[in-house]
Amino acid sequence: MNIVSRTKEKQIRLKREDFMENPYPLYESLRGISPIYKGSMLKQPGWFVTGYKEAALILKEPSFFTRIPLPRSTEKYGHLKRAQSKMMLYMNNHDHRKLRLLVNKGFTPKQVEEFKPLIEKITHSLLDELIVKKEFDVVSEFAFPLTSLVIATILGVPEEDRKRFRVWASALLQSIDFSRSHKTLEESDRLIGELNDYFTLVIDKKRKKPCNDLISKLIKEEDKITNEELIATSILLVIAGHETTVNLISNTVLAFAKHPAQWELLKSDSSLVAPSIEEVLRYESPTQLTARVAMKDTEIAGHQLTSGDQIYLMLGAANRDPEVFEKPNEFIISRKSIPHLSFGMGAHFCLGSTLARLEAQAALAALLQRLNTYELVSNQIKWRKLMGFRSLEQLRIKTFNTSK
Repeated sequence: MNIVSRTKEKQIRLKREDFMENPYPLYESLRGISPIYKGSMLKQPGWFVTGYKEAALILKEPSFFTRIPLPRSTEKYGHLKRAQSKMMLYMNNHDHRKLRLLVNKGFTPKQVEEFKPLIEKITHSLLDELIVKKEFDVVSEFAFPLTSLVIATILGVPEEDRKRFRVWASALLQSIDFSRSHKTLEESDRLIGELNDYFTLVIDKKRKKPCNDLISKLIKEEDKITNEELIATSILLVIAGHETTVNLISNTVLAFAKHPAQWELLKSDSSLVAPSIEEVLRYESPTQLTARVAMKDTEIAGHQLTSGDQIYLMLGAANRDPEVFEKPNEFIISRKSIPHLSFGMGAHFCLGSTLARLEAQAALAALLQRLNTYELVSNQIKWRKLMGFRSLEQLRIKTFNTSK
């Protein structure tokens, strides 16, 4: 299947497989026409936004609503549709603010900082086992165990259940991606039914015996949150709580493997760990594409948008806008300013951004401390078949001159 975009100026043609492997040429072609361009590259035609300024404006403007990925008219996939309708990710205005304020109690900077010793302990414990192997998969053996243990602890989910997170998150991520198929949606609908049953049992146990975890804290707010919202929030946090961070950590390791000079620079100045994560977020953003719908007629960059128009924000493109970033296609960890849009902006700014940054920084700092250098086992990199996310299937590395 081809992604085709026609304009008076030019025709852009790109195989979908090529786009999933490397979306950046398409982004540049679109931006070369206009920072906001009306086209039909996806099932629902809409406006494709590649400009940083335009994307930031739409993210901040409350008249552009987020929406559930499924068509409102569909009668299929009932479990999936009901769950998504109760997730704050797809809520707007009062409903979104109400739920966000409750869940935010588990993700305040102070709350997240308390998890720093745990994150560092898990990180080094994993590397104790991995560095003796001299070769391992960053995705499944390092990034996933780290992030799943952390979110399991925050939610209060039994540690032995965390191995199921990867299956749950992988399937449900595909259900919200623009590449989803009917088969994917059917499987996700079945899986949501399974997750409803799972979290119903977890919540019942915590009602009887509450702990100091996020689910227990939300149960205490039952006058402000419905049981459906509580279950949907738990499901959302299982996905968002580790999927994006797995990709961020994996993309970080890949970026430095491809840019050894930047790794040497980081080794010479460990204060660049935090800026490095920000540069990875800009350069290879885990979330590449998000959607909005216009709720009123408005004009942006000289284009007239009509109420009901679909808006596709290409965050990966905005993060490489040459109007904002010098040498946007280069990986430079010493940039002075990295105002990327990878966590969004405005009311829907990513709730878990502080946690994601902390985990990624801890992972990179530990790798820097424990490894002199590393290299890819193979230069054949396989990305998952997703349009909205930059997610590696696996990333095997060889390590050299490791230390305990």
